[in-house]
Amino acid sequence: MAIVKNLGRTLSQLLQSPGCGCQTSIVPVRCIGVSPRQVTSDASFHSVSFSETDHPRVLITEYKLIVPCAFLFRKRFGKNNVILSDIRKPPDDVFYNGPFIYSDILDYKNLREIVVNNRITWLFHYSALLSAVGEANVSLARAVNITGLHNILDIAAEHSLRLFVPSTIGAFGPTSPRNPTPDLCIQRPRTIYGVSKVHAELMGEYYHYRYGLDFRCLRYPGIISADSQPGGGTTDYAVQIFHDAIKNGKFQCNLKSDTRLPMMYIDDCLKATLDVMEAPAASLSMRTYNINAMSFSPEELVEEVKKHIPELQVTYNVDAVRQAIADSWPMNFDDSNARRDWGWKHDFDLSELVTTMFNILGSDAQVAQIN
Repeated sequence: MAIVKNLGRTLSQLLQSPGCGCQTSIVPVRCIGVSPRQVTSDASFHSVSFSETDHPRVLITEYKLIVPCAFLFRKRFGKNNVILSDIRKPPDDVFYNGPFIYSDILDYKNLREIVVNNRITWLFHYSALLSAVGEANVSLARAVNITGLHNILDIAAEHSLRLFVPSTIGAFGPTSPRNPTPDLCIQRPRTIYGVSKVHAELMGEYYHYRYGLDFRCLRYPGIISADSQPGGGTTDYAVQIFHDAIKNGKFQCNLKSDTRLPMMYIDDCLKATLDVMEAPAASLSMRTYNINAMSFSPEELVEEVKKHIPELQVTYNVDAVRQAIADSWPMNFDDSNARRDWGWKHDFDLSELVTTMFNILGSDAQVAQIN
């Protein structure tokens, strides 16, 4: 018995300490029990049919935040190569327009099964509680934004995935330089959302250098889209104004009129995301980049909106929590590294953004009235 123990100890030491005396990088692999779903007699290990091409097999967590992303990626890589996932039942327009599966980022075994069964090679991790919502439920934000991220990182490293995790202007704090804010500077955010995003940036970079994980991250400014409703973010006033202007010609802003923040139209956001994911690894001088398109205040946005709806009535009812968050965020992003390293270039300025939003939402409103 002693001989067996000694052999086991010796083997363990040999595996952990190579003869050359150098350090080894062991990919983090969790020892988990066998899931019954993985061994049933009728189990399908090819639950999504993929085309026989070199296109990536893409999994996107949190479909509600990034439906336009799925549309773009399916157009680029093939409809069945891009899988949306969530813990909630999707609407018909999501369910019938391409693969959708149940996915709980807090369930490690569920995530692992999805990656293996569907031969995932790229993972876009969008599941998160946003700034204002996170402050209202810190414990849930901590679980989703941090524990869920740990599951994603371990699975991505274990299966050699290319992983994209978005960061945000909320990753900075009141002691950060605000105009402009560079890629590398003091951050120290004061919201659970911002803290979790700094954690994601640093953990992703650590996994890259420690385990070779192909981690890529963009700090998004406020994103404006006609395809989604405001979802509890501090910059969501810049989406709400279009819905309210079309619906009743009145808008109440919850930030001060001169609160300047960096913003971007959704098409530029998706373009940047795809560009950085397709960029050669050798071209990336860092793993987390700022991206920017424009910077404006509520009063500047209102002025542009009134060019389309002159009778718009605007009032300001400042939300103290959201205003404090906004006052701690960058006023403008320095994205010169992204423009140099992988050729980032935005297409939409403020005028084009406003015109496009009204073209889309105005058409939708006319259709609704007819119906």
